[in-house]
Amino acid sequence: MTSKQRAMLRGMANTLDPILYIGKEGIVPGTIRQADDDLEAHELIKCCVQQGCPLTAREAVTALCGELEAEPVQCIGRRFVMYRPSRENPRIVL
Repeated sequence: MTSKQRAMLRGMANTLDPILYIGKEGIVPGTIRQADDDLEAHELIKCCVQQGCPLTAREAVTALCGELEAEPVQCIGRRFVMYRPSRENPRIVL
């Protein structure tokens, strides 16, 4: 992914609300399944790491992107953004 593509995705993610929360259990199979479903439906998702989570946002985005073959877009504080084109109906054109 080029820096211009990443900048475009960051701009699109600016108005998004977090739809995936990682809690005190960390990344569990249910979290991975939900993230996979959300990425397939939306392609670009914003996630939030809760206060009691043993992982930092950077660790969480690295782990999830590795599991889901997604691209990390942005990581600020406790929030991060991931992108993966939909397999069946891609809507965001880079």
